[in-house]
Amino acid sequence: NGWNTVFQPVFRQRNKQFLINLCFQSRSITNNIYSFIMEVIKIYPENPNPKEINKVVNVLKEGGLIVYPTDTVYAIGCDALNVRAVERICRLKGINPQKVNLSIICYDLSNISQYAKVNNEHFKLMKKNLPGPFTFILPTHSNLPKIYKNRKTVGIRVPDNSIIREIVHQLENPVLTTSIRDEDEILEYTTDPELIAEKYENDVDIVINGGYGGIEASTIVDCSEDDAFIVREGKGKLIW
Repeated sequence: NGWNTVFQPVFRQRNKQFLINLCFQSRSITNNIYSFIMEVIKIYPENPNPKEINKVVNVLKEGGLIVYPTDTVYAIGCDALNVRAVERICRLKGINPQKVNLSIICYDLSNISQYAKVNNEHFKLMKKNLPGPFTFILPTHSNLPKIYKNRKTVGIRVPDNSIIREIVHQLENPVLTTSIRDEDEILEYTTDPELIAEKYENDVDIVINGGYGGIEASTIVDCSEDDAFIVREGKGKLIW
């Protein structure tokens, strides 16, 4: 009992200090430790905090995964040009990129031609409706990584949500986007960011709390052929 009282706290303290010193001596070890800690960040869509936006952008640059709000439902995303991060999301969501179209979020239409092929008529249609709750399916451009080219088309989104658009703007790359669905038989999408954080705490690096999400997905418009047509009616009402 005397040994436990006098010496055991000393040994515990020395072991603790040893681990702390070891972490600070090796930056890679420190980064690996922190990579397992999922963080919830509150960002207000009316006035996104630049400091918080920058924190999210840094995680994306390092290949991290984030959960974020859009103008429709909450989604999981990563740097769309980081192939390893894209593959990580595909595994997480059980997506086969050879069978399912992948979609990306762009800040606006100014650099859309870097990622997709679009003719004048389809560009005018997109310009009328974006930013907004639409996904436009377009032929894939050669600039996109090979993982997008298996389906030869890619979904383009420019959501009317200042949080994710500012993240994309600062990242200077598009963000891969895939909706978060609910396992409930009635409620198709999870709207509460706190519940989303609980579900994905071991799978993503950051969950952005931007308020409650919607329950209706985007309207999908296929522009991969000469004539555009609606594949799925969603929240957006297309202006032709």
